[in-house]
Amino acid sequence: MDPITEVRGLLVADRERTSELIASLTGSIASMVEATQLSASDDEHDPEGSTIAFERSQASTLLATATEHLADIDTALTRIAAGTYGRCERCGRAIAHERLLARPTARTCITCAAAGQADSAG
Repeated sequence: MDPITEVRGLLVADRERTSELIASLTGSIASMVEATQLSASDDEHDPEGSTIAFERSQASTLLATATEHLADIDTALTRIAAGTYGRCERCGRAIAHERLLARPTARTCITCAAAGQADSAG
């Protein structure tokens, strides 16, 4: 099997899972919002209020992460269609196939990814 075809299959499957997760989280958040609007509880004094607020915050964070991941998947699929997938966006060298299998949305080679982490740490 062609390496790009293999990675494309991984991306398509990941896109489907991520889209389902986004739909589920969106529904959960909507249910939480609706439940809090229907109740006359005071979050500050209601022992369940902090739990509901925490769960809503956690679900919102997961939704933001999933949405960002979906955008990364779509970018990778666009790069495959354009013929630019598998090339480092920083140095232009090929990204190792093993890295693409482990992280199909990777935009940089290992060397540039490590240098980027060092840049952001300082």
